[in-house]
Amino acid sequence: MYGALWRILPGPLWLRIVLVLVLVVAVLFALVTWVFPWVDSLLGPQEGTVGP
Repeated sequence: MYGALWRILPGPLWLRIVLVLVLVVAVLFALVTWVFPWVDSLLGPQEGTVGP
């Protein structure tokens, strides 16, 4: 699957590397900004105590 994605990216090698880095940063930004907070709201608060 990653090979197919690599083949459809346009340009020379350096441009493909830059595009992959931009895509990875965009996906991580979307996860941290929208997906993880949404999942956290579904899970609810966790009660945790530390015993002696």
